[in-house]
Amino acid sequence: MKKFFESLANVWKIEELKNRILWTLGLLVVYRFGAHVTLPGIDATQLSNLAGQTKDGIGSILDMFTGGSFSKASVFALGIMPYISASIVVQLMGIAIPYLQKLQKDGESGRKKINQITRWLTIGITLVQGPGYIYNLYRTLPSNAFILGFDSFSFLFSSVLILTTGTIFAMWLGEKITDKGIGNGISLLIMVGILARLPQAFIQEFTSTITNNNGGPMILVLEVIGWLLVIIACVLLVMAI
Repeated sequence: MKKFFESLANVWKIEELKNRILWTLGLLVVYRFGAHVTLPGIDATQLSNLAGQTKDGIGSILDMFTGGSFSKASVFALGIMPYISASIVVQLMGIAIPYLQKLQKDGESGRKKINQITRWLTIGITLVQGPGYIYNLYRTLPSNAFILGFDSFSFLFSSVLILTTGTIFAMWLGEKITDKGIGNGISLLIMVGILARLPQAFIQEFTSTITNNNGGPMILVLEVIGWLLVIIACVLLVMAI
């Protein structure tokens, strides 16, 4: 435990590492800020139905990976998932398409071309998912939630454009964290989105424990202690490696 805190203190003595951490934290703050910016033309006070849709099932998973952006109808509602889908598709296509196989063997230049293909495919996937998300808003939210009108083409066009731009910007943030930050930018964006849901999950667990009398506060305290021990053990394991 002492070694753990000493390592954290020594981080700030290394100028380059400190700058990378601060750069990463700054970009993550920008990403989380965007998660709370609602799409123009939607009344943010009318999103209760959408939040209810994401309590269970696939909606809950989507909302978790986007850090709550999905249920807030934010500019980052699609999150980084289209990019991940595009990356998986490109990797699978690399098994069957000779051109991609050749790029994989071309070193750095090939990697750059593959990244470019992945970016363009991300845009294509987002342009397909964007209208689907807007259609889900049409079905879920009341008609008075749409300030520009329930069936306004300008709202559909602008929203799809903003959702696509939001995904591209999130992709850019992830790449910048990888290049100038501490690395693994896409994974960090997903992680910070999941962690953003922890306070809400803790409150729900606390309410459920007290209301339903599922062991009382002591069980909740034991659960928190257990999670803290698991987190510390994981950090110590990574440091040991």
